[in-house]
Amino acid sequence: MSIVLTPYWSPDEGIQKLKMEARAKTPAAPGLTPPVFSMKAQMDRTLLQLRARTSPIEKYTFLAQVKQADVEAFYKLCLEHMPEITPIIYTPTVGDACLQYSKIYRNPEGLFISLKDKGRIGNILRNWPLANEARISVVTDGSRILGLGDLGVNGMPIAVGKLSLYVAGAGIRPSSTLPITLDLGTNNSSNLSDPLYLGLRQRRPSDAEYDAFMDEFITEMRRVYPKLLVQFEDFSTDHAFSYLERFRNSLPLFNDDIQGTGAVVLAGLLSAARLVPIPRNEHRILLFGAGSASVGVAKQLMSFFTIAGMSEEAARSQIWLVDSKGLVYVGREGVADYKMYFARRHYTGPPMKDLAEIIKYVKPTVLLGLSTITGAFTPEVIRQMSQNTSRPIIFPLSNPVRLSECTFTEALTHSNGTAIFASGSPFGSEVIGGVRREAGQGNNMYIFPGLGLGAILCRAKSVTDSMVEASALGLAGSLSWDERALELVYPRVERIREISAHIAVKVIRAAQKAGVDNSTDLKRMDDTLLLEFVKGKMWNP
Repeated sequence: MSIVLTPYWSPDEGIQKLKMEARAKTPAAPGLTPPVFSMKAQMDRTLLQLRARTSPIEKYTFLAQVKQADVEAFYKLCLEHMPEITPIIYTPTVGDACLQYSKIYRNPEGLFISLKDKGRIGNILRNWPLANEARISVVTDGSRILGLGDLGVNGMPIAVGKLSLYVAGAGIRPSSTLPITLDLGTNNSSNLSDPLYLGLRQRRPSDAEYDAFMDEFITEMRRVYPKLLVQFEDFSTDHAFSYLERFRNSLPLFNDDIQGTGAVVLAGLLSAARLVPIPRNEHRILLFGAGSASVGVAKQLMSFFTIAGMSEEAARSQIWLVDSKGLVYVGREGVADYKMYFARRHYTGPPMKDLAEIIKYVKPTVLLGLSTITGAFTPEVIRQMSQNTSRPIIFPLSNPVRLSECTFTEALTHSNGTAIFASGSPFGSEVIGGVRREAGQGNNMYIFPGLGLGAILCRAKSVTDSMVEASALGLAGSLSWDERALELVYPRVERIREISAHIAVKVIRAAQKAGVDNSTDLKRMDDTLLLEFVKGKMWNP
């Protein structure tokens, strides 16, 4: 069955609304299909047509057409060709899709709620055609899309893409997904001057007006969608932290940039640390880039130390932040409040801005990049990391590929093949010293599908920090023996459904331990039975 969103004009309300039409797959009458036709051959034909497109954005728009025409065929293609399809429907191609959204837009795929709708947000939310089936929503205000900045309403492909991965990666039913873009204006002058721009042509409002809008939005979300799990995505740094804290206990909610990124990095670091011959408490972590994602990662990485028995204070002392002004320390001018927890308290020297110089001072064993500064991990930086440890852990996590702090080739070349590498966007394999090495990809899609599935199945009242940590531990524990033998820090994406089921079980158990679950029947199942239950709830095309 294909489900299509069709816009129509409501004369009574004077607005355009959406209706969702289910188009059942009925056998075509004789003569309306070629004499020799099979769905298997049609899938092969679709894949051939996809590969005939020459640019990633052409492939993106082609897959969007396939999804609209036949949602089951789209997800069947995703599941059978996950490594090929994922970079098209999400990072890195989704960044280009956002940049060009107002030019390539054809049909609505989600809800748009604008500042002009304040006072009637509940009515707008009720316009979603399958409101009774909605179980998960990805919500963005487009203010900080990947490393691309404020894209306003053009951020919709982020919400759509994330929910496609929930379906493909965890078997969330397509009809239960709800992409939402909040249009509170944009401070991007290119959007404001673009005649095709689809959003409000005004700058973003004051924090007070923003907060009032968000308060109404969350209140109405609880009222209209009482069974909904909400994922915040790509809010600006200040709003990302403040709205997570403001609303996380109002409804089941998490922020993937802060918590999901932190969980996937924690999982990768736990896997990488197995390959480094030093005790856990001797690792020193340096994060280059100190936005919301970076500080969220730093907070999650506290668990890397605390689960090994270290105190919170001792764990914090092993983590350093570097922002655009250099090493973050107490007493330095211009340190934002949300960074102060990790500001160095005992550094008394002059401001330190050069990354290579900072690495010489800190002597980190782990270098994480979340800066969106291309080439920031220079040959000197990588060589300096190699002097600190026999197996430097180097994770340039910025998206898309063109904003990565270094490439896989550069990390291997300048570390003489010793670097343990993972990136935010995909890199191809490399041969060094006669050995083929595979790059790890610290993609949040390893975390949020399983985290969301677990939270939905146990009907969690909130998403706790322990549930997020459980998702990281679940991912780290999902590596197969073959993957460990190849020194992979993340499992192969082809196994994403298996991984998500494993993570969902860990998340459910964490929710039960925290007392935030509402599905008491799951408590009576042992882990084996619970895993089978989770797998049985996964939708398949």
